[in-house]
Amino acid sequence: MVAFVIPRDAISRFRFVAVQSEAGTMLARRFGIRADDPEAVAVVSDGMAYFKADAAIAIGRGLPGWRWAGLLKAVPRPVRDFLYDRIARNRYRLFGKRESCLMPTPEIRARFIATLPDLASAA
Repeated sequence: MVAFVIPRDAISRFRFVAVQSEAGTMLARRFGIRADDPEAVAVVSDGMAYFKADAAIAIGRGLPGWRWAGLLKAVPRPVRDFLYDRIARNRYRLFGKRESCLMPTPEIRARFIATLPDLASAA
């Protein structure tokens, strides 16, 4: 998801937290995110946590050219999450897989929140 968002988020609206980090562990506990699932995607906005399809919709609504994603809220949540799970399970087959991780630039690295003080200053 990060690789999708970064090139489309020119104004750096989105920040990222690895669930394994100090800040990620705290957020996981607070919002009931499974910290043992490295594939989990959650969007935290205005004190609310969004998961699965709702997280993808929240991301889309915040990206230029993807605001139409908000229309997907009209689809019942169980159907949205079912489709989200199928796409997530087959994402490498559908979208391809990189052979190596990208090395983040200092600008991209600054968008990752690792510690609780970083999290507090990002709020």
